[in-house]
Amino acid sequence: MSEHDGRSAGPPGEYEALLARLRRMEAAAEQIGTRLDETTTCEELAGFLFRTLCDAVAVELRADDGSLSRVAVAGAAGLPAAPADGSPSVRAMDGGHPLSEWVVLSGGTPAHLVSVPLLARDRVYGAVLAVRTRRGFSDHETATIHFAARLAAVHLGHARELAATEDTAMNLQRALVSEPGRPHPNLEMASRYLPVGSGALVGGDWFETVRLHFGRTLLVVGDVMGHGLDAAVDMNAYRSTLRDVASTDLAPHRVLRQLDALVAEDPARRPATCLLVRMDPTRGVADFASAGHLPPAIFGADSSAALVDVPVGPPLGTGVGGYEGVTRAITTEETLLMFTDGLVERRGEDIDVSLARLAGLRLPVGAAVEELVDAVVAALDARHAEDDVAVLAARIRPRRP
Repeated sequence: MSEHDGRSAGPPGEYEALLARLRRMEAAAEQIGTRLDETTTCEELAGFLFRTLCDAVAVELRADDGSLSRVAVAGAAGLPAAPADGSPSVRAMDGGHPLSEWVVLSGGTPAHLVSVPLLARDRVYGAVLAVRTRRGFSDHETATIHFAARLAAVHLGHARELAATEDTAMNLQRALVSEPGRPHPNLEMASRYLPVGSGALVGGDWFETVRLHFGRTLLVVGDVMGHGLDAAVDMNAYRSTLRDVASTDLAPHRVLRQLDALVAEDPARRPATCLLVRMDPTRGVADFASAGHLPPAIFGADSSAALVDVPVGPPLGTGVGGYEGVTRAITTEETLLMFTDGLVERRGEDIDVSLARLAGLRLPVGAAVEELVDAVVAALDARHAEDDVAVLAARIRPRRP
């Protein structure tokens, strides 16, 4: 080593080549894996190699059956692929991991191909094929390709782990927020659960129906504060406790009183809002009670909406109580719509404005309950909401003559 500049002795230009390699690796670390998404990671890998070293790049991912599918490409079109029956030369680089190389003719011009596996944690996710015409890749350049491939493979592994976790979370959410229980057949029902975003964790939005005596049905929509597994566990506990209390056939506001008292005994339980509506098709009435929840809407025969003025008590779990009920007539031509706040709330907007938007909807006249729910979800763009959305709708079936 030189006493003057600290550079290692070696062939002319070796220091500069090593410095360029280190700079490329630093750039790769910044530009590859910016999002935990497989396709994005492959596109970033292809783009980085094309900008720094290659005339063309292709990234392929391995399927469960071992087949490869091309996910991302960058650079000049029409450059050759690795020959299926060719015999590449193989160099052991970077800890013994192989890089396969070919030299083929493309329009009479030599094309140099390097194939590197996307390998991380002893798992091969696919391969990257780098192509350059006229001159081959140096050892420093192939080492850069290999480093970028390994970096991308690590991020691919993280993306797949995240996807598996999200699938598990969504399956759990679907199991917990299942279709409502068995209402009496004298009600037409429809429900929707829309988690916020594709990567949503399980949360606390829920709905339920409890079949009561004399043809009545208790409809429930609730929202446990927060997100994540803890909120989902509390949500399931609320549902279970509510079923037990509702089976005593108390009025909705008295159900809330008992539920609040029981939940308040557990200080670890998260508070929750809840709206109860007991539908009585025989009498043509509905009894309402609310624990900090947004009011329901009723769509009339002309499909215009009106919000129900329900006295609002404190959220469940506070132990304060103070719930009151209200009764309203409801006909076979009217449709009750219950929902969690994600359906209407928008960031930075007053809740009265949000509810007025719902009340101002004009939906297709004569729509079935399922069609009405779909129309509301579409009109309020609920599939792009900022919070989870749970919707429960009910209509009394006309009596057969």
